[in-house]
Amino acid sequence: MADARIYAELKKDHDRHRKLLDQIEETSRGSDERRALFEELRKELQAHAAAEEQSLYALMLANPDLRDEARHSVAEHKEIDDLLGDLVEIEPNDIGWITKFREMRHRYEHHIDEEEEEMFPAAAEELSKSEEDKAAKVFEERKPEELERAENEMPGDERE
Repeated sequence: MADARIYAELKKDHDRHRKLLDQIEETSRGSDERRALFEELRKELQAHAAAEEQSLYALMLANPDLRDEARHSVAEHKEIDDLLGDLVEIEPNDIGWITKFREMRHRYEHHIDEEEEEMFPAAAEELSKSEEDKAAKVFEERKPEELERAENEMPGDERE
């Protein structure tokens, strides 16, 4: 089963994201708490997606048996990033903000459920232990760097 370090690290992030999504949902319209929690989530999602693409997805894209799943997930990352960009543009006290947030939440939860239930097990079957170890190492190195980058980079900004 998908129990290598890379999958555990990604799942740990997913669990943290689920908690943030729940916390945001419970905030009051336009509150400072909503703004702060959303900003934390935005940076987390941007950094997670970038680091995941540079680690696990890079190996999956190189494997013909995993390529389609990786491409599908990259497309979902772009869709979620676009929704995050929309949310950044809407004031959190606007009634439309929570509607857009719930749309983004639905898409993101679908995405991580699909990763955990389908993609990680498929990757675990195809990738060697050394490839999984390499992915974990790359993810663990890239995530802090991507978090730092997300401080100054809004969703949809061009990657260098």
